Amino acid sequence: MTRIAAPEIDRSHSTAKTAWRAVLSAFCASLIGIGLARFTYTPLLPAIVDAHWFDQSAAAYLGAANLSGYLAGALLGRPMAARISIVSMLRIMMLAATAAFFACAFPIDFAWFFAWRFAAGFAGGALMVLAAPTVLPLVAPSRRGLAGGVIFMGIGAGVALSGTLVPLLLQQGLRETWLGLGALSLLLTAIAWTGWPRDGAASPAPIQHHAQVPARGTLRALYIEYALNAAGWVPHMIFLVDFVARGLGKGLQVGAEYWVLFGIGATLGPILAGHLADRTGFGAAMRFAFLLEAVAVAIPAFGLGQSWLIASSLVVGAFVTGTVPLMLGRIAELLPHHPAQQKAAWGIATVFFALFQAAAAYGFSFIFGRTGGNYQMLFFIGTAAMILALAIDLTAAVFFRTPQQQNDNQDATKSGSVATN
Repeated sequence: MTRIAAPEIDRSHSTAKTAWRAVLSAFCASLIGIGLARFTYTPLLPAIVDAHWFDQSAAAYLGAANLSGYLAGALLGRPMAARISIVSMLRIMMLAATAAFFACAFPIDFAWFFAWRFAAGFAGGALMVLAAPTVLPLVAPSRRGLAGGVIFMGIGAGVALSGTLVPLLLQQGLRETWLGLGALSLLLTAIAWTGWPRDGAASPAPIQHHAQVPARGTLRALYIEYALNAAGWVPHMIFLVDFVARGLGKGLQVGAEYWVLFGIGATLGPILAGHLADRTGFGAAMRFAFLLEAVAVAIPAFGLGQSWLIASSLVVGAFVTGTVPLMLGRIAELLPHHPAQQKAAWGIATVFFALFQAAAAYGFSFIFGRTGGNYQMLFFIGTAAMILALAIDLTAAVFFRTPQQQNDNQDATKSGSVATN
């Protein structure tokens, strides 16, 4: 029997420990940049208006500042990191998001608040593009689905906190709420600070393989699918609480309870989706997600009752965050030996996501206004986006085969021919 030397075991344990310490840092980054910086603004919006910091129209534009900043961060995050190093960029962006919380506690004027909301969005976009691709190469391939789930669970935790912690902080005052969020963000930044891998540690030298980059059509189809998902979630992300409160006549309190359910789903979704992907592969897991999402998004339009609406809130919330590690893992499947191109593809996918979600938010709001508040149409359009994403993925699987799949088919054909002979 061959025995493994003790130093070998210690080295393996140390590597795994370092990898999961980096995963914790990336979790903190997603919690700060997306979970807190974006989603806590939703429950703060009414308080900002009630406190007469800004009127309702100005407060809505301040929300849009975060989305536009997110798009800018997704576009510029990688080029900026190339100049100052990835780890430095990650730390600076976490500090920028933290500073934005403290700055927003002092509403000096509209321009000041807009600039800091934009900065928070920029930090979120950059952290989304950089954090996970920097960390996941350290994790064993068989555990990357789970690791990605842990990282993006931070987004769901932010959604859950927006429905639980923020109302508690608001009891102390609006300024105190912003300061409390800043303190939490500073604590998370400190936890993550030393956990990032050294620059270059997460980017091993490329392995020489004969496999080539897959057809561009496969990746382009994937970008469109991810963008359609972003659009399909909008009815739940923007209108779920209003649909329950006013559309069903249940009131704001009950509507807020469904938002908490949405947050619980968003917290658990990445872990469950990542675990599924580790067992089935990321491509199969994504197709299952598209199908389940299409059903869940359609449920509110049919008025099937409370239990169905609870299931819809949980499932859509789960995949709002759960689809993110699936997408990142699917890109890694398509570009298994091209780490630099994986990062570039993830950046493009994030930009597509940001563009479509922002456009869908404005588009759905326009449709809602023009149809006199027709919630059903919004959920049906969201369902159509999910079905189209699934159809594109299935079509791409037939027409855009990767070189590895083509080689596998050729090998299978040759084997069959040899066996026949």
